[in-house]
Amino acid sequence: MIDSEGFRPNVGIMLANREGRLLWARRIGGKDAWQFPQGGINRGESAEDALYRELWEEVGLKPEAVEILGSTRGWLRYRLPKRFIRRGQQPLCIGQKQKWFLLRMLADDAAVRLDCNDKPEFDHWEWVSYWYPLDQVVPFKREVYRRALKEMAQVVGRRIQQPAGL
Repeated sequence: MIDSEGFRPNVGIMLANREGRLLWARRIGGKDAWQFPQGGINRGESAEDALYRELWEEVGLKPEAVEILGSTRGWLRYRLPKRFIRRGQQPLCIGQKQKWFLLRMLADDAAVRLDCNDKPEFDHWEWVSYWYPLDQVVPFKREVYRRALKEMAQVVGRRIQQPAGL
């Protein structure tokens, strides 16, 4: 499903453990490409429904394993680099618009499973410091990550030291 401006609706998932560290996952075949779990919103599906479906498909967690702490107020958009735009597709997708959720993990780490989907997205995951992903994510997603992390830092309820320049 692609909107009239060429953006695919998507959910982004920031999953925090008890220490406030975030789950950071490595894409399969992505040449050491790491990201937060994310995925498309299907036609007729709410953002929250997509969140729980993607949470299960990508990291094997059921709704009772997490608590929603907050979500971004609106859509955060990024454009795909030209080399990733599939020119023969109609409608043409030029990027994603994402609704981000911050979740607290209630289950033990052993509950995280990367093999709950026929086509797993990730082959490894780890807990990282809150701001670590900003310097690690692919450049075209960096501004969306910065905005989502900054907005959700306010939701966490404690001061998270922001890097200089944010």
